[in-house]
Amino acid sequence: MSDTALPSVLFVCVHNAGRSQMAAAFLTHLAGDRVQVRSAGSDPADTVNPSMVVAMAEIGIDVSAEVPKVLTPDAVQASDVVITMGCGDTCPVFPGKRYLDWQLADPAGQGVEAVRPIRDEIEQRIRGLISEITPTDQP
Repeated sequence: MSDTALPSVLFVCVHNAGRSQMAAAFLTHLAGDRVQVRSAGSDPADTVNPSMVVAMAEIGIDVSAEVPKVLTPDAVQASDVVITMGCGDTCPVFPGKRYLDWQLADPAGQGVEAVRPIRDEIEQRIRGLISEITPTDQP
């Protein structure tokens, strides 16, 4: 199967330091090579949220090496599904793409106690997304 046959998902938030990083990590962890995963921010931070790194490590997912990336039109064009998390009107819209807006609390500046419920909600949404976008006839 070529890479172009795989569904591709782009997660976008403002800083690409918390929500979109968690979502991308969950999708990569849970779907493996069945999905192409990208994340980006409309105004990327310098580093990922340290509380998010701790919260993800608690469940066995290491995101400590991730870095926030800038949102580009190319990333949007290369994706089948674009999931925004508070980036508002800064996310470019292209015809033929599926757009979802996930209303999630912003973990910026929050401690790990506040990040855990956001992490858990993202995990549930990712599990639902996987069932929607991946073929069920996988071996």
